[in-house]
Amino acid sequence: MSAYAVAHMRQVTMGPPIVEYLQRIDATLQPFGGRFIVHGGEYEVMEGTWPGTIIIIEFPGRAQAHAWYKSDAYQEILALRTDNSRSDVIVVDGVGPGHLATDVLGG
Repeated sequence: MSAYAVAHMRQVTMGPPIVEYLQRIDATLQPFGGRFIVHGGEYEVMEGTWPGTIIIIEFPGRAQAHAWYKSDAYQEILALRTDNSRSDVIVVDGVGPGHLATDVLGG
């Protein structure tokens, strides 16, 4: 089942470190089957407030998402982002075909 690395980028200071991060991140994703499915872009707030932007990277599974994040290649560029932004990052499992909202109720 697919897993997703989701980043809520609340503030980014654009400059050479972020540019370098963006230039290098794609190569870190490839060995783990990661691909961007949302990378910023225009959005519309439907409820509440939403400071910042969102990034979603799809992986074949949670193991690959964790392996990517912990990889030497990603760890080598991680500070380029964390030192120049305020963000929250999670890994979350996707759901399978036919998933219904009531499936989370169990039993």
